[in-house]
Amino acid sequence: MDTTLRDGEQTSGVSFSPSEKLTIAQLLLTEVKADRIEVASARVSDGEMAAVKAITKWAKANDLLERVEVLTFVDGDVSIQWMQQTGAKVMNLLTKGSLNHLTHQLKKKPEQHFADIADVIARARKKGLTVNVYLEDWSNGMRHSRDYVFQYLDFIATQPVKRVMLPDTLGILTPAESYEFLADIVQRYPKLHFDFHAHNDYDLGTANVLEGVRAGVQGIHLTINGMGERAGNAPLASAIATLNDFMPGVKTNVAEKSLYSVSKLVETFSGIRVPANKPVVGENVFTQTAGIHADGDKKNKLYFSDLMPERFGRQRKYALGKTSGKANIENNLQQLGIRLSEADLRKVTQKIIELGDKKEMVTQADLPYIISDILDSNTIEQKVQIEDYVLTHAKHLKPSATIRINVQGEQFEEHAQGDGQYDAFMNALKKVYKKRKEELPQLTDYTVRIPPGGKTDALCETVITWRLPNQREFKTRGLDSDQTVSAIKATQKMLNLL
Repeated sequence: MDTTLRDGEQTSGVSFSPSEKLTIAQLLLTEVKADRIEVASARVSDGEMAAVKAITKWAKANDLLERVEVLTFVDGDVSIQWMQQTGAKVMNLLTKGSLNHLTHQLKKKPEQHFADIADVIARARKKGLTVNVYLEDWSNGMRHSRDYVFQYLDFIATQPVKRVMLPDTLGILTPAESYEFLADIVQRYPKLHFDFHAHNDYDLGTANVLEGVRAGVQGIHLTINGMGERAGNAPLASAIATLNDFMPGVKTNVAEKSLYSVSKLVETFSGIRVPANKPVVGENVFTQTAGIHADGDKKNKLYFSDLMPERFGRQRKYALGKTSGKANIENNLQQLGIRLSEADLRKVTQKIIELGDKKEMVTQADLPYIISDILDSNTIEQKVQIEDYVLTHAKHLKPSATIRINVQGEQFEEHAQGDGQYDAFMNALKKVYKKRKEELPQLTDYTVRIPPGGKTDALCETVITWRLPNQREFKTRGLDSDQTVSAIKATQKMLNLL
């Protein structure tokens, strides 16, 4: 059962709109193929009621209504009437699973609580509702008031409930405890259907789910991206991948290929960013960074495991940066359909390492620009070197530039102002060439490109068109994460072509 829309929505700062809830519910049942979804808590708000109405209307039209569930309370007819107004048919009744909660929150004896529960179940059944029961704080109940838990289960075994839901409400269980407690209960009550609902406060949610299934529970509760109160719930993608790989005798209906896309949708709707290193759905989890790993993958898939990205509709990536080796570059080029000579490959690798040392993020989309820059530079003899420059820009003051340049072994230093930093740079450069009694070409066009989807730190490719006195035109390009610096690099190439 996926409880993203109920328990997951208890994530701090998250509130899905009715249309968002409907969209997620539809994806969970039709694309992810979850067996059941818990979509709301009764009596919360008018918006919650509108969302449940929309979901139940769609579910009924698609013969899925019995797979839509709502959390309800031991409150006589109140939750039942709310259920009837929304059209929902399955209620998950929240009851007390520990003596501590019962004594201090409800201030009742077990027999009083059981009588109230039996009354609500009878009322619900009379209205044609299916009833499941939650034992809130069950994990603490098993630790500190086990006799009460068994007294409760003895009682509930006499009631017409479909499922008994055992939540680790505060996420306190270890995997060993999860197995011990659940195996004990499953063996004691073989005729009852038990669900296990794990939280992730100690980052043990997925491990506890695995142990719960090993102990014999028939249902598990999960959320997309592990959303939920505090540290969240056991995450859907991690739990399904783990079960599929380590418990092959256990089958689920969940479609692995849908897990990444639904994760991204919920990330967008919730505004809660998925960590880049989150297993299965994080952006970096199928990215090899070290060059030795890429080399091993290329030679015999040495760094592959059963956790293949294609299972989840994803693709293996090879990061580009200061730890990149030649194999990383080759794998990326292969994906782009580009072949380079050994010499050019070495130059591209060195360029990427240099960019990585500057803490720049290099992406696969940057590669064509880097290659173009490298190949373009191969043909140019370095007679002119712009050795140093200082560019300034201040409010209410004209931009200025100071440059030091080496032209065929002769050093020049000049300062100038301009309408912008690059204009100031060019004015200083013109002073140098005026001293040399040489005229610079005229700049006729200036374009800046970044890779598709590039961010503020993306590499910029500046392409400048120059016109010589004889009217011949030529272009030079520069590449850098700073737009002005990329233009300066393009200009240096122009100077070396004169």
